[in-house]
Amino acid sequence: MLYRLGRLLAAITNVTTVIGGLAIALMMFHVTAAVAARYLFGTPLPGTITIVSYYYMLIAAFIPLAYAEQKEAHISVEVLTERLPAGLQRHLAGWGLLLSAAAFTVLTWRTWLEAVGKYADGASVVQGNTSIMVWPTYFVLPVGFGLMALVAVYKFLLYLTGARSGLDEHRARPEEIETAE
Repeated sequence: MLYRLGRLLAAITNVTTVIGGLAIALMMFHVTAAVAARYLFGTPLPGTITIVSYYYMLIAAFIPLAYAEQKEAHISVEVLTERLPAGLQRHLAGWGLLLSAAAFTVLTWRTWLEAVGKYADGASVVQGNTSIMVWPTYFVLPVGFGLMALVAVYKFLLYLTGARSGLDEHRARPEEIETAE
């Protein structure tokens, strides 16, 4: 059962990572089009700064958070813990997952309340002569944080039970990339 749940979480995080990558690609095309429009036609694309900062950047930064946790690719500093016995390191990492899950659950709840408030207000940003609706972007954070919390809870359950993981935890190491070329 835990294995199947992990496979589902892995599939969801893979999809959200593709969405984050698409946001980066769209941002690149949008900014390029805005620069081209300014130089070729003497007028910028309206709302570019708002769309880039409220839509593309938020999606690219927050939606793939859980993927990084799945791949164990978050930055970690182990100045003290690397000197501890391996068993203790494993327990610290396991209980750290519970702490992370709690923190991300709080972030999910708080950003959800903010998103609902922005939705109720119909939040928008005026850039030049254009009003751009931005309330949908406020829902990106609770989605990213919530999925991150779910992955952390799942990994904590694996730590407690010793069950087989359904997550795709393998990540390419530099030596693997060089041999693949």
